[in-house]
Amino acid sequence: MRELYCPYIFVIYHKSAAKRSHIRFLWNLKNIRMKKTLLIIVATLMLTIVKAQEMQFSDSASISILTCSPGQEVYAKFGHSGIRINDPVTKTDMVFNYGIFSFNTENFYYKFIKGETDYYLGVHPTDFFLAEYEERNSMVWEQVLNLSTTEKRKIINALIENYRPENRVYRYNYVFDNCATRPRDKILNNITGYIQFQNTTDSKTFRQWVGEYVGHDTWLKFGIDLVFGMSADKTTQQYESMFLPEVLMNEFERAKVITKNNENNRNLVKETKVIVSSQATETQSSMLISKPFVIFSALLLLGILLSLYEQKTKKYYTMLDSLLLLGTGIAGIIVFYLMFISLHPLVKYNLNILWLNPLNIIAAVLIWVKPLRVYMFVYQLINILLLVLSLIAVALSVQDFNAAVFPLVVLIFIRYSLWVVRIKHRIFRKAKFLIKSKSGN
Repeated sequence: MRELYCPYIFVIYHKSAAKRSHIRFLWNLKNIRMKKTLLIIVATLMLTIVKAQEMQFSDSASISILTCSPGQEVYAKFGHSGIRINDPVTKTDMVFNYGIFSFNTENFYYKFIKGETDYYLGVHPTDFFLAEYEERNSMVWEQVLNLSTTEKRKIINALIENYRPENRVYRYNYVFDNCATRPRDKILNNITGYIQFQNTTDSKTFRQWVGEYVGHDTWLKFGIDLVFGMSADKTTQQYESMFLPEVLMNEFERAKVITKNNENNRNLVKETKVIVSSQATETQSSMLISKPFVIFSALLLLGILLSLYEQKTKKYYTMLDSLLLLGTGIAGIIVFYLMFISLHPLVKYNLNILWLNPLNIIAAVLIWVKPLRVYMFVYQLINILLLVLSLIAVALSVQDFNAAVFPLVVLIFIRYSLWVVRIKHRIFRKAKFLIKSKSGN
């Protein structure tokens, strides 16, 4: 799902190679006010051209689904989809793009985390749209749809209506309402009859689909697995899996249009072709030491060695326990916020909260306060119980945990347990001392 943004509140900027050349030219200007003025003029003229041409489609126009392969950047990991309308009669060739948002939206980052990000439908000349993917070495497939004149007109009218200023904004949802599902729905809702999809897509959970695109032992996958809850482990229905552009393309490729009385049954896609090719590049394998599982396994080993050293020398490193509490507390606040406040899908009922206790951020400080050791002792006993419950959840496959979590949970369990045993002895020694003191008096 590709993300674009606005450098100014009232200008939509499409990040294509052709338009970036304008930006590079403007950036060399000395007068910053002139830069902004010219940038606004250029972008506004481009939008004006689109507005003037958007109604000029004849019955000869063809409608296609464009599918762009994933890129290296995080925002481009899942690819992108768009609807192309190419009219040889009016010489109009435009892409309707549901992947635009504005950084200048008020409280943008807060809204993004909460799940209240608004996206826009933009319309761009096809050449501008394709230039970006050619520059970043991504493939673009075009599936020309096999539509009747009536169906084409209905789709074009629906897109034009959707592009009206009062209609073009929509509330983005990562899996249920995005740049792939919107084009799909525009096509399906304006077909005469219905679309019959073939059962060709593998059955996978949302978490597994995401893993196909971000890798299985990467920091991005680790972070996603931390915030995904039990609903992410639900097996997707065929229709739900089309939130990914490449899955949508594969489903459309084999789909059939079924009409009333079966009089005009046909393949949905008339022709598929590559319109932007990618060059073969050498794949760089990531270093073993950069993988989360390796990093946390090494930390576990170091933690075990340090714990053994503590038991031998009786010199204890409370700072490590405090850092573990602080780190899990911060992560726990994020998980808690996403579970109970955020509107994002797939983050509710997240059992990672069992070992990522948000209150740990307070405990990271209280662990240093000697008068509160009894309370911290009880608190850490509860934490240990929560850790055990999280491991039971894994054993029962209630939720899929990232593999890199296990060495981290084991390290935390060891450190919490040793701290509890150590403090228990101190508390009991102090209690015996107080009892003896009272009996002596």
